[in-house]
Amino acid sequence: MTKKLLKALVCGAIGFSLLTGTSQAAVTSQQPSYKTVTEVFDWGPAVSKLVVNLGAKVQAKDVDKDSFKVFVRKELADGALTWAEGWQKGQIVLADPATRDYKGLEGYREVVNAYVSDANGNKVDSGEYVVIEMKVSPTEGLAGALNFDAKKFSNNWVNHKYTITQTKNIGKLKNLVIDNKQGNIRPIVDDWKFGHYIVGKEIISSERRTLAYAVYEPKTTGKRPLIVWLHGGGEGGSDSATLPIMGNKATMLSQSPIQDYFGGAYVLAPQCPTAWMEGYTGWADGKPIYEDILMALIKDFVKANPNIDSSRIYVGGDSNGGYMTVCLARDYPNYFAAGFPVCEGLNDRLISNDDLQNIAKTPLWFVAAKTDTTLPPDINSVPTVARLRGIGANVQFSYYDNVHDTSGLYKKADGSAYEYAGHWSWIYVFNDDVTENINGKETSLFEWLAQQKR
Repeated sequence: MTKKLLKALVCGAIGFSLLTGTSQAAVTSQQPSYKTVTEVFDWGPAVSKLVVNLGAKVQAKDVDKDSFKVFVRKELADGALTWAEGWQKGQIVLADPATRDYKGLEGYREVVNAYVSDANGNKVDSGEYVVIEMKVSPTEGLAGALNFDAKKFSNNWVNHKYTITQTKNIGKLKNLVIDNKQGNIRPIVDDWKFGHYIVGKEIISSERRTLAYAVYEPKTTGKRPLIVWLHGGGEGGSDSATLPIMGNKATMLSQSPIQDYFGGAYVLAPQCPTAWMEGYTGWADGKPIYEDILMALIKDFVKANPNIDSSRIYVGGDSNGGYMTVCLARDYPNYFAAGFPVCEGLNDRLISNDDLQNIAKTPLWFVAAKTDTTLPPDINSVPTVARLRGIGANVQFSYYDNVHDTSGLYKKADGSAYEYAGHWSWIYVFNDDVTENINGKETSLFEWLAQQKR
């Protein structure tokens, strides 16, 4: 597989124009506006709601889902290509048929509910705000908050421009047309902190001395463990550390039930400037160029947070991040209490017997799906797990037939569960669906992880 093909396969908003309505001025106390609400779903982030400031008080009984129609135009980053355009231009060799045909960057969103709320979106009997809920699903392209740029082979944020048109009278309000955006609400994400880490030249060359990162601090006190999460190939960059946690639902690491297993845990999610699989001699060569700065960040973060229990530091990642997880276990065999590489891509042929002995010193739980054609398990996790088991390592392996919706909300045309790309086995991880029978007891991945101690 060529480097170009592998990279193709692996995986905020700006102010808007003025209000254009005409007849509402006499009854509103201020210029109507809206905020988007971006939530993270199994398939990634999507705009699911709008919180609209009508500028005048209205009654709950006067608002329903037919009170508004909602139009959106998605603006991509400068020079970015959509997945469909990349496939059409030959820059992406393989693509899901549904994404090949998707060309729409503007259109009407389906409104599924609307209700009067306070400024925070809580339902009330009367108020100046309305929440508009819109349909979201794995195939609802207009809702998506990310574009996988076929030019850079990475995700970037989409700029959504919404126009909300009132379609029937709401009390004295009529004919509102609102396109004045005043912010973006990110549930869960707004509880995280973001920053940049810089190391000296003695660690790594000057062009690779900075990592952006996201941090979650537990609500509980006392000595707490640390979970280091390493994102996939699509979430690299340096300008938006929200990507490592929003690109594929890693936000759940800060929520129940995952936090509950640990009694509260710190989470550190660094962002690689390019990809964790970039190596000194080639792509995914087993010699990652960002390993030194990554470990420097982890160690300095632990040092700066004395409440972290250094005997309970865990590392996991998906795809690119799963690759780096195995590399860290190999190169720092006595540092991490355990790891969980997901759909990882360290080719087994690159793991020597000496490497295997080092990797075996860190308990690992591998996760993959048989339908993964991006980083095929048959040349990555499957033979590595077999070799680790052969030398008596503490290793678990959850190997799925495919990756499908487990919520019951999304289905294929034939009524069966919606099926995701086989590479997306991280969905099971973040939904806490990964379990195995260990010593006669059904045990979840995170329950097992919390039991490991250095």
